[in-house]
Amino acid sequence: MLGTAGHIDHGKSSLIQALTGTDPDRLAEEKKRGITIQLGFARLELPDGRSMGVVDVPGHERFVRQMIAGATGIDVALLCIAADDGIMPQTVEHLAVLELLGVPSCVVALTKIDLVDDEWVEFMKDEVARALKATPYGGAPIVGVSSRDGRGLPELLDAIAGAAQHPVRSRETDAARMPIDRVFTIKGSGTVVTGTLWSGTVRVDDELEILPHGVKSRVRSIQMHGENVDEAGAGNRVAINLNAVKASDLHAGDFLASPGAVVLTDRFDAQFSYVGAQGGADKPFATGTRVHIAHGTREVTGRVLLMNGRAELGAGQSCYAQIRLDAPLPAASGDRFVARSYSPVRVIGGGSVLASRPRRRTTLSQDETALLDALRNDNVQGVCETALAMQRHPASIERIAADAGVEASLVREGLLGMENANKMLSLSETPGACLATRAVLARDVSAIENELLRFHAENPLQTGMPKAMLAARRFPHMEPDCFDALLKEAARTGRIVLAEGAVSHPSAAGGAKAAQEQAERAVLAALEKAGRTPPPIDDLLAGLDENASLCKKALGALERGGDAVRIDSSLCFARSVYDELEAAARSLLESAGGATASELKDAMGLTRKYAMPLLEYMDDRGVTVRDGDVRRLR
Repeated sequence: MLGTAGHIDHGKSSLIQALTGTDPDRLAEEKKRGITIQLGFARLELPDGRSMGVVDVPGHERFVRQMIAGATGIDVALLCIAADDGIMPQTVEHLAVLELLGVPSCVVALTKIDLVDDEWVEFMKDEVARALKATPYGGAPIVGVSSRDGRGLPELLDAIAGAAQHPVRSRETDAARMPIDRVFTIKGSGTVVTGTLWSGTVRVDDELEILPHGVKSRVRSIQMHGENVDEAGAGNRVAINLNAVKASDLHAGDFLASPGAVVLTDRFDAQFSYVGAQGGADKPFATGTRVHIAHGTREVTGRVLLMNGRAELGAGQSCYAQIRLDAPLPAASGDRFVARSYSPVRVIGGGSVLASRPRRRTTLSQDETALLDALRNDNVQGVCETALAMQRHPASIERIAADAGVEASLVREGLLGMENANKMLSLSETPGACLATRAVLARDVSAIENELLRFHAENPLQTGMPKAMLAARRFPHMEPDCFDALLKEAARTGRIVLAEGAVSHPSAAGGAKAAQEQAERAVLAALEKAGRTPPPIDDLLAGLDENASLCKKALGALERGGDAVRIDSSLCFARSVYDELEAAARSLLESAGGATASELKDAMGLTRKYAMPLLEYMDDRGVTVRDGDVRRLR
């Protein structure tokens, strides 16, 4: 992508028309006034056979916002400076925008050389070279051109081709992300959006999400440079025909992305640079200053809060800052933004997004500083290691990323690589579902042991602590799946005992287990003694010389173990007694083929009080089936 930049009336649009044969000024007002108001687009054929998309941006100070939108995502800037005018205010402002947005390459077109003599052209080249020396574009080629007579155009094309040899691309493997700069309707096709694809690949029939609306649409067709293609990769200018959306519902400034790939955020941590304000370059930038934030093709207002107690920044200085937005943006790590003063509106700074979803704070911990350092240096491995170190408990990749304020896609591959390299442990069979360092795992297992010892001391008759209670006390914010995985790992190594939803310490629950076993023996003996006519459960347990709560737990354990059979809420038989009753019923039904409730009652030697709930229980269990007043074996 090639994008123009420069002061108004320095010949940007004329030069693009001379180079491409396309007039980028589309609007009648643009042609009438002779200035560019909206972004214009064209296709440039290079001498080596390659082609570039061209974005022609406005130069008037009132349209700097459109210039920022046009500069987003370009590979080479074509800075136009009129030979008869020299460097002007918007030249400086556009140059600052290019630097803040990280545009990697620049070629200077010294336009309108037909209006000056050769000596003046050389003088202006020296002036421009000196001005660029203090910028990232020092040493950029400067080519004198005339759009009227064609002088210098071949040399300019060669310079552009050289600058475009090594374009900087977003990560090709990422999900698709594209800021929308135009929305329109084509008769017979429907809604079309255009923009420069920041990352990923878009294919026909892909489903995409439109932000901030949250609407999803499918790609009907794709064009690059006016030609239909099946797919488009990162760095290309594309036109995408969308289905099931109206052009009137979308706007320039909206964002197109793979579903779920982008989360809107109302704040982000950034490396913020202050370039100074025109007419007041010496005035420092104060923390909390209200500004306009331009990201992609959208601009919103917000405040810049400098980190670690810093009160202000001088011109040319930079530091970490948190940007608080009045409206959310689809910002992600690595994105560039430009800050403009609130009023009057001037470009004053900008920088790069580091953490896109941080917590609200301006004082950084040591880990948070290390994380921002790694993000600023594009050290993905450092980001992963620091994000993991910030976790105090086992967590999923999604939680690790969210707590660090970065996208899961940024750290997923690195974290899984650390797992494969045994630099951390995975507590789940699902890759990335529950990760922890050995130190974190050891600390959390020790915390569980200490909590269980305390519980057993306070509750000597309890054989174990309910899992939900342990989670609430020690790990209230841990993901449930990670908590279960942590318990399984602790049980695997013999540090805890897991049984029936309770957790116990292997060395401290002995007395309680002995008491529990004694209660179970007492309850079972009472049931066996009661035989075929047991009292209601509450009365049975109340008659025992044991702790009432312990007896209830004991009865539950007997039921789970199969030694007791609960018929309903108040009736329970010992297993041996129940088996005799069921055998008696089966014997009658096998010989007679069917029997009434009265006949079955007599066969089992029960009164109606006990027989009816028992027969209904056998119906529910599928032992018998009822047909009117008669029951048969199923």
